[in-house]
Amino acid sequence: MKFSANLGFLWADRPLPDAIHAAHAAGFDAVECHWPYDTPAADVAAALDATGLPMLGLNTSRGDVAGGENGLAALLGRDDDARAAIDQAVAYADVVNAGAIHVMCGFASGSEAHATFVSNLRYACAATSRTILIEPLNRHDAPGYFLHTTDQARAIIAEVAAPNLKLMFDCYHVGRTEGDILTRLTDLHDIIGHIQFASVPDRGAPDHGELDYATIFGHLTGWPAPLGAEYKPGGDTDATLGWLTRHR
Repeated sequence: MKFSANLGFLWADRPLPDAIHAAHAAGFDAVECHWPYDTPAADVAAALDATGLPMLGLNTSRGDVAGGENGLAALLGRDDDARAAIDQAVAYADVVNAGAIHVMCGFASGSEAHATFVSNLRYACAATSRTILIEPLNRHDAPGYFLHTTDQARAIIAEVAAPNLKLMFDCYHVGRTEGDILTRLTDLHDIIGHIQFASVPDRGAPDHGELDYATIFGHLTGWPAPLGAEYKPGGDTDATLGWLTRHR
């Protein structure tokens, strides 16, 4: 089993290049991030080259975070901003050779928001050959987020009908909203582009909580890519990595 460190949460107190080196020292097989745009892409690429770790993915900009935004791609009247964020992510991904780009839809609802999201996803899928990911966020952490269930994501992926559009299956978000993780992993297998995990309900390390990750990781034996550790360490990241030794 291979694992990727999500540096949006792990070693988040360090500059991104230093966090990449820390993930390598800890034994991770890859890294991924949230919003790396304050760090020059060349600096990230240099750290990746030095460690030999691949960058699995990054997110599009959330927009005006202080104003309460959490993504742009489903917001009415914001197509220019949404597509600028997609272009920014594609350009950064090209420098660091990121495998995927997660397009964040934001807080919205209704048929017009759906049509806007579909249109912007078609733009993103045409803008790059890299994988484009969409991720349902749970209603507890992100109430009002447009994409909130895997069924909704599956329907959107079918409607866009682009070969590089895939589902980001986060066991934490699905666990909090839908449950039945093993069945959903099986049913959605063909459209999943990346898998992430954290404990439920506290989003901590995968060594406690409602989900039995020994069983989940066993179910995923043979998954070809590293699984993304996207949990909140609540302190020193290195002190939380006992699970990594056990499950590798």
